[in-house]
Amino acid sequence: MRRAVALAFALAMCVVRYWLARLRGPMTLERRALWLQGAAQAILKVLDIKSQVQGRPPMCGLVVSNHLSYLDIIIISATMPCFFVAKMEIGSWPFFGKAARSGGTIFLDRSSLASAMTVAEQMTERLKLPISVLLFPEGTSTDGAQVLRFHSRLIDPATTAGAPITAAAIRYVIEGGVEERELCWYGDEEFISHLWKVLGVTGFSAQLHFGEPQIYSDRRVAADQTHAEITAWREGNVVESESAVAMQ
Repeated sequence: MRRAVALAFALAMCVVRYWLARLRGPMTLERRALWLQGAAQAILKVLDIKSQVQGRPPMCGLVVSNHLSYLDIIIISATMPCFFVAKMEIGSWPFFGKAARSGGTIFLDRSSLASAMTVAEQMTERLKLPISVLLFPEGTSTDGAQVLRFHSRLIDPATTAGAPITAAAIRYVIEGGVEERELCWYGDEEFISHLWKVLGVTGFSAQLHFGEPQIYSDRRVAADQTHAEITAWREGNVVESESAVAMQ
């Protein structure tokens, strides 16, 4: 109950900070991403969720990551300002949907080819900004047992533009040997019931790993090699990237 009250207070303060920011001038895309970063940092603080970051968070280009839960969005947002590509349904969530829109999230209707084309166009424009675009190319969240094959369609804007692509891997560690899947949100579980369960889990932390940014000329190669890199890190191995140009 204490953590639920703390979360409600943090969310209310995020709204206040957003409107105060609007009073100081137009909410450009960059300012929206920075607001979302501050909101995520405030939420992690009140919930006492620790995160450990390996590697250097990129300042531009496309970031592709595995996807375990809505918690991923908070963890990654707190680490760096970015624009998420998210499923359309998130836009209707209470508070979190509004926050996603306010933070500059790009919404995708996964059943619509036209939506995918529109999102690709938006991503192309966002990739010109000094803020990263974050994509979960599995297309859904999972229980963490394996990293699903990456869809490459929305990686295409980055390969076409010659923008750097960075692999990011996330995992959760819970005290007492509790399995990571206890924090994963997947299948048909309701959002509110899962959030309530998460609020009752104490003593867990997130680990976030960033690889080196690479330039790829082929979207399928980019999808397969970032997938291999993320899978290797989650399994405790090291993978060397091929057919790519490292950004120095």
